[in-house]
Amino acid sequence: MSGKIGLFTGSFDPLTNGHLDLIRRASQLFDVLYVGIFVNPHKQGLLTSEKRKRLIEEVVAEMPTVKVLVAQDELVVDVAKKIGASYLVRGLRNGIDLEYESSFDFYNRRLAPELETIYLVASPEYKFVSSSQVRELLHFQQDISPYVPKVISKELMKHEKK
Repeated sequence: MSGKIGLFTGSFDPLTNGHLDLIRRASQLFDVLYVGIFVNPHKQGLLTSEKRKRLIEEVVAEMPTVKVLVAQDELVVDVAKKIGASYLVRGLRNGIDLEYESSFDFYNRRLAPELETIYLVASPEYKFVSSSQVRELLHFQQDISPYVPKVISKELMKHEKK
């Protein structure tokens, strides 16, 4: 594969409007942007990785250069090498995120010095939106529609009623 390839990773549990904003912005920087759903086998997700993948594909359908993949028990740098990515994309909402992301960058640079990490600062309207806060709102049966794409909101509300 040739061209500029980026990899934006996370659990996306659930995908938020903040994530979607970063995906839109990052997709303009690369010939191909992969959205990598990384699964922690020690954590129970709201939705299965396959369901998250299907929903994210639906949300990004109008972005032809965006592809979605699921990775389990793999390092980000290994997945990046496998798909030919030269760039890792990370989002920053605040200084805490920068500190957290820097710790990963420390190891990623040693494991794969050819990979460059690009940080995108969250748009102001998404600065406080996080998947964990959305999960908490959902747990207490609050409206999550302002924070997630419509298709995600519908699915999570349906899922929560079960």
